[in-house]
Amino acid sequence: GDIVSFDIYPAAACHRSVSGKLWYGATGVDNLVQWAQGKKMIWNCIECTHIGDPDRKATPHQVRAEVWMSIIHGSRGLIYFVHQFQPKFNAAALLDDPEMLSAVTDINRQIGKLALVLNSPNITNTAGVRSGNIPVATMLKKYHDTTYLFAVAMREGTTTAAFTVPGLAAGTRIAVLGEHRMLRAGKGNFRDTFHPWDVHIYRLDP
Repeated sequence: GDIVSFDIYPAAACHRSVSGKLWYGATGVDNLVQWAQGKKMIWNCIECTHIGDPDRKATPHQVRAEVWMSIIHGSRGLIYFVHQFQPKFNAAALLDDPEMLSAVTDINRQIGKLALVLNSPNITNTAGVRSGNIPVATMLKKYHDTTYLFAVAMREGTTTAAFTVPGLAAGTRIAVLGEHRMLRAGKGNFRDTFHPWDVHIYRLDP
């Protein structure tokens, strides 16, 4: 295949082995990246409806987490699973859910705005993160003179993440994109709080 993809829907799943384990999407992307040995384009599917259980559905916040978990772990394309089978079949249920439709639209808009950054090479083996019992996945990019750090909490819970970025000057302004707030760096480091399934995208202004 030219594009290799897969799907799993942990928020809507009723099976105990999968239910609530939002990181399974990222785990699947990791597997595909490894098996394809960097030779294939990796995509994956994202849940956004009840699918087969009228009592279970991802929240917009969880969908955003699943999206950025996938991208940070190596997915280069997203397919939203928009069908619903219960309580009645709807082939485009996302379009009938104003809250989720607005959330997915906002997610896609942000990805579009960051496309040039996301399509630039990863900066590897540089940034580090310590976050206690809640793992935080990260991806570091540099576009022109600006560094971007993408981070997502990979488990449900609240933690403070301590990031280290070599060469980061003390006092550097750090914009948290889409959140209307700014952080200030220490020398080579900064901290931020993650609530359950939070995504934070940092722009480290030169």
